[in-house]
Amino acid sequence: MLPRAQLLQGCQHPDVLSQVLDRAEQALRTWEPVWTDFVAADGREEVERLLAALSEITLHSEGGWPQAERRRLLLQRSDQAGSDQTGSDPETPAPLMGLVLHGNFLFDPADPSDVQRGLIAAGAEANSLGDIWMRGDRGAQLIIRSEDAERWQGRSALIRSVEVQAELVSLEQLQLPASRTPKQLSSVEASLRLDAVGSAGLGISRNRMAELIRAGAVRVNWTVITSPSRELQRGDRIRLEGRGELEIQDIQPTKRDRWRLVMERR
Repeated sequence: MLPRAQLLQGCQHPDVLSQVLDRAEQALRTWEPVWTDFVAADGREEVERLLAALSEITLHSEGGWPQAERRRLLLQRSDQAGSDQTGSDPETPAPLMGLVLHGNFLFDPADPSDVQRGLIAAGAEANSLGDIWMRGDRGAQLIIRSEDAERWQGRSALIRSVEVQAELVSLEQLQLPASRTPKQLSSVEASLRLDAVGSAGLGISRNRMAELIRAGAVRVNWTVITSPSRELQRGDRIRLEGRGELEIQDIQPTKRDRWRLVMERR
């Protein structure tokens, strides 16, 4: 079996890894591909890194669109994986569906976290929900497990003060968020503060960036940061809903006690 104790030692997301290992061992035991529930990006990245060293199992992830953060993982024996060794299998399509939530949020705007809370209050499990995005004031769209499709068709839920009606659709029928092409950026900044670097890299004013940070809308390495003065370092990844992700690829001091940064925005 898999070296579970060794993999879990020092793991930052032991609950996630343990559940994935359960599915991996099931795939090894039954010789059948197995899909996990949705896994958040921080846990998924650690799982992918740890399982990459295993020769017995391959792993492939799908989230319904190319830049999905929350994804389901496909685990299968290496000797059954496709010839490209990515773990993908054309005969094992990702069990994903789309869900459209119709409602009028003109007078009570919501964000994806509000939608998630409302759906959980209506009976959804957190790991059954993929990425969620708003469609202006008209409602929201999201990815769900195919196993839950029937239970949501035509149902209603309360998102903040707005009652929404659920409509089940295929992934092709969703209006997916715009995919961003990676863009290389360089900037010289007086400090490495989150508000200063985020402002330069994400193209918004520093005051607005500081407001968003204090409101909990900004994540660094998948963790919500509420201090604008948080200093960044090479490799840090800043994410702001609606603005994408900014990765700090290099930091070099200048002769005038400033910092030259190389960043990638995607």
